[in-house]
Amino acid sequence: MNQSENSIIKRKPKRAIYNRREIYRIIDHNSICHIGFIHDKLPVVIPTSYGRIDDILYIHGALVSRMLLELEKGVKISVSIAKETALVLARSSTHHSINYESVVIFGTGKLVAGEEKKNGLKSILENMIKGRWDEVREPTENELKATKVIAISMDEVTGKRRDEGVVDKKSDMNAEVWSGVIPITKKYGKAIPDNQLEADISLSDSIKNLYK
Repeated sequence: MNQSENSIIKRKPKRAIYNRREIYRIIDHNSICHIGFIHDKLPVVIPTSYGRIDDILYIHGALVSRMLLELEKGVKISVSIAKETALVLARSSTHHSINYESVVIFGTGKLVAGEEKKNGLKSILENMIKGRWDEVREPTENELKATKVIAISMDEVTGKRRDEGVVDKKSDMNAEVWSGVIPITKKYGKAIPDNQLEADISLSDSIKNLYK
């Protein structure tokens, strides 16, 4: 994927990920991104859900959203996505770390309409829970009119991953304190039905698949 001096990993370059397939995997296994942009001459970072189709990210929001109003102007933005994978506990406070995988995107946004807008909304829902779009009612014309969808181009993309154990100084190796790695895993809890749901309505396939 495209890189310039702005997106080439300089600190710990061995952790860099430039492979498109790996970067897409990280993007598709998360559901919240943080979007950085300038608003009224001040830096702003806002978290939001997203979807991906090929090399385009889609986000959505209300017509009056200050973020979407700014992004539709085509301003330069940065998007970050990150996931903790483990706590790395060392023998000294300064050598503790976190294993992670992350993606940083530099690009611009544009307002989309018509079929691309609908497909963008679908990608956001499908990124949250795969298969859900086909199980529920699609948005009405009024709902579509009340919602903006922004397509964000991935002009430059870089991934980074730390997947290592403890890195302690030799002088700390005899310290009598536990050190090692504690993996962090994502787990879905028991589904809680809406209090107005009919008792005979069972879990849909998209929800059942979360537990597989």
